[in-house]
Amino acid sequence: QVQLVESGGGLVQAGGSLRLSCVASGRSISDYPMGWFRQAPGAEREFVGAITWNGGSRYYAGSVKGRFLISRDNAKNTVWLQMNSLKPEDTAVYYCNRLSQMFPWGQGTQVTVSS
Repeated sequence: QVQLVESGGGLVQAGGSLRLSCVASGRSISDYPMGWFRQAPGAEREFVGAITWNGGSRYYAGSVKGRFLISRDNAKNTVWLQMNSLKPEDTAVYYCNRLSQMFPWGQGTQVTVSS
């Protein structure tokens, strides 16, 4: 069973940057496209972006395109989310997971962007 552990969140001012990490254990994730998701208070969990199994392609939600970058290192079983030019509306708990047949969700990492 895969366990996902997200980290790297925190409090940052608008315009700042954060780099989130997602480390998987229990099983290799190298065969799977992986995604980042976020959930703001009172809102549904939403898709942020995804990366193919080999990192060859990336896809982003319109709200973060041009500001966020997903990368991965399959040897480290790790996926990252580089977030730049952060906005208060990016405030949420961020999670990583497969895009389908999802693994159990991790605890997520809180990102708070102050204006």
